Formats: sequence, structure tokens, C-alpha cells
Amino acid sequence: MGPKFEFYADRILALKAGLAESIADAVARNERPKGMQPDEELVYDFCTTLHRDRFVSDALFGRAVAAFGEQGVIDLIGVTGYYTMVSMVLNVADVPLPPGEKSPW
Repeated sequence: MGPKFEFYADRILALKAGLAESIADAVARNERPKGMQPDEELVYDFCTTLHRDRFVSDALFGRAVAAFGEQGVIDLIGVTGYYTMVSMVLNVADVPLPPGEKSPW
């Protein structure tokens, strides 16, 4: 249940920050979202590649640095690592969704 809680909580924040609901829904279904803005697509590609392969190519790294700067890329790596750690903690603790909330997947 823990990852469901993390996704539930962060989905609310992402939508408030302007992420399209269709993008959040596609991520919940483990699908590549359609209709992403170029910066969203780059973040998606960078993060999914990093998590899947445990590294990114020089070309993808270069695109990310060009778009977000070196500090922005470090921040992106840090936030994805932090998200993973929090999800693991919530999973081990089996943190449930708030009463009445439906599963994001």
C-alpha cells in the first residue's frame, strides 16, 4: 500500500502545480503519457531511464543539462532518489490510503 499512498499524495501536488491529469493517470497505469510538454517529456525520459537502467546515456544527460543546467539535473536525480526512498519506507510501513480514497492503480 505504501507506494499507493505516495502516488496519491504527490498526484495532488502535481495537479496543483499544473500537471495535466491525463499525464498523472498515464503514469499510474505505467504508460508513457501523451501530450507532454517538451520539458515534461525530458524529465519523464530521464527519470524512467535512470530507474530502469540505473544510468542515462551521454546524449540524454546532455539534453537534460542543456535544458535544466547541471544543478537542475543533480536536483532531478536527488528528488527521484528521495521519492524512491520515501516509497520504500511507506511500503514497508504499509501506510494505507486515507479512508474513502480509491487506489491510483
